[in-house]
Amino acid sequence: MRLRSYPNAIRSTADTIRWGGGVKDFLGVVGLFCVGNRGLFESVIWCRMLVCIVRGGLKRLFLDYLPGELQMRFKNTVRFRVVVFLACAVSVANAQEWTRFRGPNGQGISGAAAIPVKWSQADYDWAIDLPGGGHSSPVIWGNKLFITSADQKTNKGWLLAINIADGEVVWQKEFELSSFRVNRLNSYATGTPSVDADCVYLLWPMEKSSFLVAYDHGGDLVWKRDFAGVKTAHGPGNSTMVVADSVVFIHEQRDTDGAARSQWIAVDRKTGKTRWTVDRQNTTNASYMTPCVYPEGSGRLIFNSFAHGMTGVDSADGTIVWEVESVFEKRVVSSPVIAGDILLGSSGQGGGGKHLVAIKSGDTPKVAYKLEGAPAAYVPTSLYKDGLLFTYHDGGSVCCLRAATGKILWSEKPGGRFYGSPVWVEGNLYCINRKGQVVVLRASAEYELLAINDLGEMSHATPAVAGGRMFLRTFSHLACVGGKGK
Repeated sequence: MRLRSYPNAIRSTADTIRWGGGVKDFLGVVGLFCVGNRGLFESVIWCRMLVCIVRGGLKRLFLDYLPGELQMRFKNTVRFRVVVFLACAVSVANAQEWTRFRGPNGQGISGAAAIPVKWSQADYDWAIDLPGGGHSSPVIWGNKLFITSADQKTNKGWLLAINIADGEVVWQKEFELSSFRVNRLNSYATGTPSVDADCVYLLWPMEKSSFLVAYDHGGDLVWKRDFAGVKTAHGPGNSTMVVADSVVFIHEQRDTDGAARSQWIAVDRKTGKTRWTVDRQNTTNASYMTPCVYPEGSGRLIFNSFAHGMTGVDSADGTIVWEVESVFEKRVVSSPVIAGDILLGSSGQGGGGKHLVAIKSGDTPKVAYKLEGAPAAYVPTSLYKDGLLFTYHDGGSVCCLRAATGKILWSEKPGGRFYGSPVWVEGNLYCINRKGQVVVLRASAEYELLAINDLGEMSHATPAVAGGRMFLRTFSHLACVGGKGK
């Protein structure tokens, strides 16, 4: 077997491990890449060699696996090829840092370093104007960031691909939107797209009709699907997520004449064809949440909704695996949070959270505890890290709780009111308040306000973190900070 193009081999490697192809498959592909024009015998040696690298060192590799006549031949090139192998692995890992609303599995946790706590205008890597405005959050794959924006006066919407290195627009797509009613705090571009190695997926829900599109990273349309419009009390604003080979989103409706049906929908990410739908009840309190996967890697999706409570759904066929009904007494806007073996969700109404619900996972999931009032978030999605749950609130308070028990450790008002959700980076919490200030807190059992950084414009968005940088969206601007050391 001959590999004529190294870039093709790298792409094959990314495809192999994108959704859990596994280390063996990954090593197999990279082994072939490293071998290039060599024969099958040497290919096997290289694959075994890579396994040794992963398990712990070149010394054992040369002693145990290389025939004497090949030692010198491989010894001269092994360093280069190990570097290539590691570069491929690191590149793919970095590329998958922020692929949906709130990043990896929607939990808001980043492994980045060099994100500053306090900064000034001079510290931005770049800042750009966006056409129109909106509240969607950025998603990132490789060197491209994807963001949406819209102009409510002209009924135009945009999807932009932006180079994360310098903020230059790589390509831009314009859409004609139909007019629809939204709450004054909502926008025409509120839902966040999702992205994988092949495409960026954008759902644009409107009152009369909705569409879902997939564009490849070069900006070419791969497929488009039309769906029914969305009728909700505050206007649409749902996001997509990708699991295995499916793009998943909720399409819930308020009580109407029955013409529109509430559904959870999965389509094939390569073709856009419907893989499954789960019919749901119409309700006055339609949900806005984005599902997550639990346990991670299982393919089981977690949905929260007023009409049905918390639900576990098999992502392969849409089968409902379990459901804890009637646990959310008001509208669900925030997305599910994973806290070890506890799943959390919240509901609210009228500008504030009303109920925080913790579900103990297991063969028969059940309510572990339920809190009312102050600890419950409404619009922002809470964040769990190292046994602690941090809840942010429309009214401006931030609470820290023991996730296992619901015990409140502290509740403070660091500044401003929150619609955006927090993210965790190096032990700190970053969240943009409605004024457009990035509030930085220590993620600790003791309250500590570290900094407030003013972005200069209102924001309801959530930061994205990738490649050692943080990307911050206000209503009509996008900025990048970090990657330069603290």
